[in-house]
Amino acid sequence: MEAYRDQYATLFNAGKKVVILGISVDPDTTLAAWARELGTPVLFGSDPDQTVAKMYGAQMTKMKYDNRHLWVIGPDGRITYKMVPFNELSADSYTELAAAVKRASAGGTGETNR
Repeated sequence: MEAYRDQYATLFNAGKKVVILGISVDPDTTLAAWARELGTPVLFGSDPDQTVAKMYGAQMTKMKYDNRHLWVIGPDGRITYKMVPFNELSADSYTELAAAVKRASAGGTGETNR
């Protein structure tokens, strides 16, 4: 998660007009504490029943956790890009994410994914 924080200003356009949302099965209190501790501007959503994961194909059916997935939400409030799974340790993932944020910032709409 430190990579999100450390690259936020450059890769994610400092959050201007675009929201990065990560969803996990962790409780909301855990995610809030984690975000505070790390000082990350990325928004986290708690999905303990895996409702969102099921809707977006990120659920790992035999386990109580999801593939790491992340959404880019454009200025119009629509999902413009989803990454399932998102590999936070891969530089290529951040390059792809930065391009998705740039497109969303420029007004690209409509959900796309890889």
